[in-house]
Amino acid sequence: MATFIAKAPLRLVNFAQPRLATFVRYAKVELTPPSPGELGQAVKSSAKLVQSALTFKWATATVGEATVNAIIVAEIACWFFIGECIGKGSLIGYQV
Repeated sequence: MATFIAKAPLRLVNFAQPRLATFVRYAKVELTPPSPGELGQAVKSSAKLVQSALTFKWATATVGEATVNAIIVAEIACWFFIGECIGKGSLIGYQV
């Protein structure tokens, strides 16, 4: 039992090290601020989104695509409401 306890920190390091390296590799890519080129792409994709909304392109979506889009909208709404509750410090009403 003593050897198991003595080896526990080493096993923890061996377990966590590759996972931490993977996290750092993805964090360097995903958590960087957008570059000016990426901002231009965002503006273009936003204009494309508005154009497809105006031409009712969304009406031709399949049931699967509509389900995925509805789940994404629900997730965004939940994050908004959770942020509101955290910001105001309670579930009901603001503390004046």
